[in-house]
Amino acid sequence: MKDNIIIEDFRIGLHTKPYIVAELSGNHNGDINRAIKLIDAASEAGANAVKLQTYTADTITIKSDRPEFMIKNGLWAGKNLYELYSEANTPWEWHESLFKYAAKKNIHCFSSPFDDSAVDFLNQLSSPAFKIASFELVDLPLIRKVASTGKPLIMSTGVADFNEIRDACDAARASGANGYSLLHCISQYPAQPIDMRLKTIGELKKKFKVPIGLSDHTLGSTMAVASIALGATIIEKHITLKRSDGGPDAEFSSEPNEFKQLVQDCNNAYAALSKGCDESPGVEKTNASFRRSLFVIKDIKAGEVLNKKNIKSIRPGMGIPPRYFNDVIGKTAKINLRKGEPLSWEKIRM
Repeated sequence: MKDNIIIEDFRIGLHTKPYIVAELSGNHNGDINRAIKLIDAASEAGANAVKLQTYTADTITIKSDRPEFMIKNGLWAGKNLYELYSEANTPWEWHESLFKYAAKKNIHCFSSPFDDSAVDFLNQLSSPAFKIASFELVDLPLIRKVASTGKPLIMSTGVADFNEIRDACDAARASGANGYSLLHCISQYPAQPIDMRLKTIGELKKKFKVPIGLSDHTLGSTMAVASIALGATIIEKHITLKRSDGGPDAEFSSEPNEFKQLVQDCNNAYAALSKGCDESPGVEKTNASFRRSLFVIKDIKAGEVLNKKNIKSIRPGMGIPPRYFNDVIGKTAKINLRKGEPLSWEKIRM
């Protein structure tokens, strides 16, 4: 078990800056030029990686109209699985060009393989990591095959229970993965905030002690930011050029400006959490002078008694703290005091 993984030059650990992955999925809509534009958008938004999906309809399912293969609900209702995956797949002949283009844009590129042939193909392209999709988490032979490459794995938990997640982790570790991480994931498209169960992130951290992240199918950046606050170090989010252009995953994908905002929000959340609590929480020393303190509000002669008419708690904070107000009332001044000067202990006869 490793508490961090390294993807090219980026270390992902339990307390590291968020690693943000832009999922292209089928949002290229069958056009390689659109896929290239999505890589541009992800790079310009500040994402650390783009992720592909490597399958064909024949490597992931079979062509059948039997009820078992028909999609009954959600965005793809009425289609069979073969039709969906024929529409959504990323052609294998594009992969090398997309990997090379991502390298030119200084953004990582890796993919989710869905069978052994895809693992071999991606390994030939020197994929720096592999992603196990949520529905494949129970495919232990596939996980063992991926792990045998010696690359790091990112695995989405989806509909798996903790025993199934542990089996997947055991398979990855025993088969040679160079570390692995887990993404909490709600397999709804789109997912609703009320169903996100983000506290699972903490449970995954406690049980597995590996980097934990979120595969987010909601709209906006709220869930991602909340997950950072709960300890997530990887955020995966679908990206599209324009939701109105359509596509299999467009409805729950972020447009470029939204993805850029998500990156900024996640990094800001991490920055806000990166410093521990100091001994004086909430007190910024440079601004302490703007707090209240005790001041002379009326000229006082040496030997004169301090009272509520000549001493007051006001801003700024350069005098004795207000908590000592009752302690100084009734004492006498050692020296002449002028209206507007801060009160200090050496000016008082105790």
